[in-house]
Amino acid sequence: MVELKDRSLFRTRNYIDGAWVDADNGATVAVTNPATGETLGTVPKAGRHETARAIEAANAAFPAWRKKTAKERAVILRRFADLMLANQDDLGLLMTSEQGKPLAEAKGEVAYAAAFLEWFGEEAKRINGETIPSHAADKRIIVLREPIGVVAAITPWNFPAAMITRKIGPALAAGCTVVVKPATQTPYSALALAELGERAGLPAGVLNVVTGAAGEIGGEMTSSPIVRKLTFTGSTEVGKTLMAQCAGTVKKVSLELGGNAPFIVFDDADLDAAVEGAIASKFRNTGQTCVCANRLLVQDGVYDAFAQKLGKAVAGLKVANGIEPGATQGPLIDMKAVAKVEEHIADAVAKGASIAAGGKRHALGGSFFEPTVLTGVTPAMAVAREETFGPVAPLFRFKTEAEAITMANDTEFGLAAYFFSRDVGRIFRVAEAVEYGIVGINTGLISTEVAPFGGVKESGIGREGSRHGIDDFVEIKYLCLGGIDK
Repeated sequence: MVELKDRSLFRTRNYIDGAWVDADNGATVAVTNPATGETLGTVPKAGRHETARAIEAANAAFPAWRKKTAKERAVILRRFADLMLANQDDLGLLMTSEQGKPLAEAKGEVAYAAAFLEWFGEEAKRINGETIPSHAADKRIIVLREPIGVVAAITPWNFPAAMITRKIGPALAAGCTVVVKPATQTPYSALALAELGERAGLPAGVLNVVTGAAGEIGGEMTSSPIVRKLTFTGSTEVGKTLMAQCAGTVKKVSLELGGNAPFIVFDDADLDAAVEGAIASKFRNTGQTCVCANRLLVQDGVYDAFAQKLGKAVAGLKVANGIEPGATQGPLIDMKAVAKVEEHIADAVAKGASIAAGGKRHALGGSFFEPTVLTGVTPAMAVAREETFGPVAPLFRFKTEAEAITMANDTEFGLAAYFFSRDVGRIFRVAEAVEYGIVGINTGLISTEVAPFGGVKESGIGREGSRHGIDDFVEIKYLCLGGIDK
């Protein structure tokens, strides 16, 4: 049981059309704390029928919500953001309990999540149309940007609040209504947001949250002709499946998928800053982020020095239950995640890599794992091709700038990349040469609501955050007015 100041934020039922409801058949799914194995509670195991009702509720609420002025929607979204910040402690504890990340990180995510509601509430007032110089003297051309309609959002467990607000923020701001399917591992953050949305003044049906069977819920979302837009954050494999399913009704899709981020350290880099950036990028959320540094490419001349400094920094990380003071590394989400980390380490070692730090399960047991540094890693190893999604930093060696760029781009993914250099010319050359949607230069922290987040190649479609983030939730309508001269 999670001890919150406001117990009403701990919701264990689905939120459909302004009501808290169970699954039709009463089925439930248990939610556990990954740090302790304790069962926190249950949520409904809903399926197609419940999802269809949520979609119908969103559709019924759409006409009135889209007719509200941008200012009216903005006021509600700002109130929603303020309520999140007012309840930051409770939302952070709830997140740490179900997801495992350190409490400081969880509270930071709550603030980050609230920022999307604030930002897009302001952007609601800037969904501007345009007039176009006419092709004929008796005509006028006007372009409108209108809400697309009912939006289905499927969100992951690694950022259980921010990945929701990054989607519902622009959708609600544009005048769309939404049905959210949160990850089964972390549903309580989503349900708490539904509670706060109601307090903020969202009318019934504008925001709905359905927990349960991913296949059934996702299947209904992708096949329903009412849903006009699907937005998903998760694996590339699942994203491809959802994209194919959406083809039947030609839905607009936004996909934020897997990554294989390179983190390049050139020989002119500030090594202390590079180590700090690597720790922030690689080990945040115990390595369970889509923009984590997955491959650390280090130039020959500084390889050994960087490896030594990184190993020392990693040794200073505190692995603990996220609610413990000073904890910097929580547990992995489950034992399946542990198995993948172990497979990647075993594969690398079998092919010649060395363990410079960590390398095994932590003494705390469960899904806790030691922060790990591997040296002597080569492109032949699984860590070069697959997203580890765990606290493993594999160090690859390169000689030239051209080689680093080739290695960085040698993947089907293209979400985030990082590099450290103090050479201005190199900064421009490399930034323009790497095939990624986001590039962190001399920093390991890149996420902010004011910048466009998204990838290229098989890392996704569309952008979230920034003024561009609202574009995927509007349709362009062209009006041609004739007979103006009469």
